[in-house]
Amino acid sequence: MAANNRRMSGKKGAQVGSGGQRRKGLEGKGPTPPAEMRKKHKKNRIATAKAKQVARRPVVRGRGGKGTSEMVVGRNPVVEALREGVPASTLYVQQFIDNDERVREALQLAAERGGINLMEAPRPELDRMTNGLNHQGLVLQVPPYEYAHPEDLAAAAYDEGADPLIVALDGVTDPRNLGAVVRSVSAFGGHGVVVPERRAAGMTAGAWKTSAGTAARTPVARATNLTRALEAYKKSGLTVVGLAADGEAEVGDLEALGGPVVIVVGSEGKGLSRLVGETCDFRVRIPMPGGAESLNAGVAAGVVLYEASRRRA
Repeated sequence: MAANNRRMSGKKGAQVGSGGQRRKGLEGKGPTPPAEMRKKHKKNRIATAKAKQVARRPVVRGRGGKGTSEMVVGRNPVVEALREGVPASTLYVQQFIDNDERVREALQLAAERGGINLMEAPRPELDRMTNGLNHQGLVLQVPPYEYAHPEDLAAAAYDEGADPLIVALDGVTDPRNLGAVVRSVSAFGGHGVVVPERRAAGMTAGAWKTSAGTAARTPVARATNLTRALEAYKKSGLTVVGLAADGEAEVGDLEALGGPVVIVVGSEGKGLSRLVGETCDFRVRIPMPGGAESLNAGVAAGVVLYEASRRRA
């Protein structure tokens, strides 16, 4: 019995002041990262080399032209972009990054979406890709947006047996306003948005986020010259209606909104440019009893689109 007690007394127990280290050692460390992110793995070396090639890949233009690729930089912006369904081709993750909650969520969202390459890259490479911005170890590459041609929007409406309902933006430079207009066009049954090629907002990650996913089904066309694009619409039977604070008629009185129409919205500060204003068949105003001088592009487009939708119901 004494011998048995000696064996038991020699057994090492929990140490005082250990701080629960043994318990912490039993906790899980999360899922095993994919092979592309494990250092010294063959797939990791291939992924790193491919990351450099993708970052330098040139942009190819199509019928309506393509925008430039864009980088969403930083942990919170990357997670938000993935949550909102912003198109993405590659998620770059810095080597030896601290695996916090946002990094894990970004990896999970990218895996659930599918079609997004996971690339591990050293910090100097991410610094070069982002021109030294504070990327926090996460960079999301948004592929170039493929714009439609202005003619395609009207043609698609006629193919559906509907009168075209299109919004053109003149001098709108905030991508969030573009995204809001895309969302309104989708909500009221419109057939697309036209933007000028220069000095105008394009379909960036910010525009995608503001559109709340509707940009996936509402085309955006880019015109080399907006005035010529509007003249082409007029020749094909569409009425061009411009919004202006000093318009000759009120929106609610314009019968033309019930037919094939292009609604032109100018910038909040300057309104319609001279040439675009002269090209319009009608210039209409939105009554504002509250005394506001102007509305932003997204709100103004929504008001007129509602009136057009009401007349078509």
